[in-house]
Amino acid sequence: MKRIKFSTVRETFSLVIFVALSIILSSCQKNTDLDNPGGNPGGTPGPGTNEVYISASAFSPSSITVAANTTITWTNKDSAPHTVTSNSGAFNSGTINTNGTFSHTFTAAGTYPYHCALHLSMTASVTAN
Repeated sequence: MKRIKFSTVRETFSLVIFVALSIILSSCQKNTDLDNPGGNPGGTPGPGTNEVYISASAFSPSSITVAANTTITWTNKDSAPHTVTSNSGAFNSGTINTNGTFSHTFTAAGTYPYHCALHLSMTASVTAN
């Protein structure tokens, strides 16, 4: 019967442990393409089709193009209240608190710039074709 050196057993055992830990750790890492499709910080998925998020005192996306008769939904992801207020008066959400939503259907083609009435530096637009 052949004797195996203790150092060979130790090296083999170390290699097995290393491989096992590598597999475990790689399975715990997040895939940003799958777990964070919107690429937003904090792992929060981004807005879906026909959605705008209000986050970090900004509208995301800041411009969106849709077909006429499409409904856009805004969701306030900020801790501060915001509004979605058309520059022309075509729509006005009133105050949207955290996790609140507002929806508007764009029935006619055109470009609709809007802003937050509480934070005038927040601006964006919807283009309906």
